[in-house]
Amino acid sequence: MTPRTQKGPAGGDPLGRGPREDHAVEATSKVPPAGPAQTDRTATETGVDPTLAEDLGAEFEFRGDQLEDELTRAREEAGRHLETAQRLQAEFDNYRKRVAREQEDAIKRAGQRIVSEVLPALDNLERALAHAEESGEPTGFVAGVELVRQQILDVFAKEGVERIDPVGEPFDPNEHQAVGQANRDDVPEGTCVDMYQCGYRMHGRVLRPASVVVSTGGPES
Repeated sequence: MTPRTQKGPAGGDPLGRGPREDHAVEATSKVPPAGPAQTDRTATETGVDPTLAEDLGAEFEFRGDQLEDELTRAREEAGRHLETAQRLQAEFDNYRKRVAREQEDAIKRAGQRIVSEVLPALDNLERALAHAEESGEPTGFVAGVELVRQQILDVFAKEGVERIDPVGEPFDPNEHQAVGQANRDDVPEGTCVDMYQCGYRMHGRVLRPASVVVSTGGPES
């Protein structure tokens, strides 16, 4: 005799309970991403750069403050680097100008030295010319010597050399050298009335002062 087995409802257990149904429980919840309008509104409320908030999107709510601080520090560092670069650029410009001035001064000093060495030869040429005129030398010879003298003076002028011929001008100790005095009541006292040797200046610097005779006894200038 086969033992009877008591069954409950289909699929149930002997106690009559219904079938067991397992329901999965969702463990995570979905957070809707923030839209552009919401992000801009949040950025405006917190005082954050709207461009930064728009680039981050939904992540702005979690990282916005942190990235804003990093952006501020980066801007400050960039400003410091810009100031350093501008200072170095200014220093380099000053250095370049200083080197250019030094080179120009060196060229001028070299020219002044050459002119100073040529001046005695020019003086002798002028003395020879004056002697030839006084002794009645042929006109062609005198004209040739005068032409050579003028060519030298033209070269000097191109290099910035100027003659100092102060006859009739007040005595200036910076450009004149007194080698004698003359009692003259027809000109103001301290006037250059005669010149033994002309002077020269180059680029504003006196290469040789003019040797002059200064008047005395006249009215004060």
